[in-house]
Amino acid sequence: MTGMLRAALVLAMIATPALAKEAAISSKPIVIAHRGASGERPEHTLAAYTLAIDQGADFIEPDLVVTKDGQLVARHENDITGTTDVSSRKEFADRKRTKLIDGTSHTGWFTEDFTLAELKTLRAKERLALLRRGNTKYDGQFEVPTLREIIALAKAATAKTGRTIGIYPETKHPSYFASIGLPMEALLVAELKAAGWDRADAPVFIQSFEVNNLKALKQLTPVKLIQLMAAEGGPADKAHPSYAAMATPEGLKAVAAYAAGIGPHKDMVVAGDGAVSALVSDAHGVGLKVHPWTFRAENYFLPSRLRKGINPAGHGDMAAEIARFLDAGVDGLFTDYPYLGVEARDRQSRRRAE
Repeated sequence: MTGMLRAALVLAMIATPALAKEAAISSKPIVIAHRGASGERPEHTLAAYTLAIDQGADFIEPDLVVTKDGQLVARHENDITGTTDVSSRKEFADRKRTKLIDGTSHTGWFTEDFTLAELKTLRAKERLALLRRGNTKYDGQFEVPTLREIIALAKAATAKTGRTIGIYPETKHPSYFASIGLPMEALLVAELKAAGWDRADAPVFIQSFEVNNLKALKQLTPVKLIQLMAAEGGPADKAHPSYAAMATPEGLKAVAAYAAGIGPHKDMVVAGDGAVSALVSDAHGVGLKVHPWTFRAENYFLPSRLRKGINPAGHGDMAAEIARFLDAGVDGLFTDYPYLGVEARDRQSRRRAE
């Protein structure tokens, strides 16, 4: 063996573990801040998104709804009764309505009945006040943010931290909004294009529980699309009979024709008793990423085996729950507590790299 060949082999032996470790780190599952760090700040506020970024989240998630004047804003639903102080605002008392949205009757105040300027006079409040009393101290402090403001925040944080901070918007009730003359797809694509995020490698995933909405977006943007799936029922646009059928190998193959991944309810991946389904392997088999939702620390949301104490608002072992999903091979996860998600993810990554 020549000296040159011997040296090359030694270098390869040294480099291989290092390269393997680097590859393991770079392929870490993503942590998606579900409505921001919504376990510690009122959801869908710039404060919740900022805290999520500070806690290490890779993506921040705005649920998008539309205003009367065609602006995209972040709210859990277009019914803003439970997430703003609108019900206490006398000047808007006459805006209260009863509407049929995706087959369900709702009574309250709705974003499509307000201009952006009017929405900006409202203030956010904690939606889960009984479970997250600590968050109620922030009630009345924060505005309803626009998608444009959220994009600006992500870009500024990317420049400040040196990490790429992406956004993971969900189009809420797209068929309903289209039916009232406020289609969402072109509005969303225009905002992303203005931000320079109109390419396949943009730090963006667009998600929806509907199907035709995603297929329309597929024709408008190269940005990655995610088909959301609930544990029960089916898409509101009736484009598929059920989410259960979509989660079969044949159903996943159809999803892969227009989406880059799926966002299933976590019970579809790992049941409450710890049983692991074939969904991740089936999805990976047709090239789909898997980003389950939603990991929350409160006992109320955890499987009984991971709860601590009997207080529904008390925190159980969410880290153990996440670890089971990471071991199942998920590519990312939605959580209200990003720092716990990051810790669990990084712990697994270190273990695999050793």
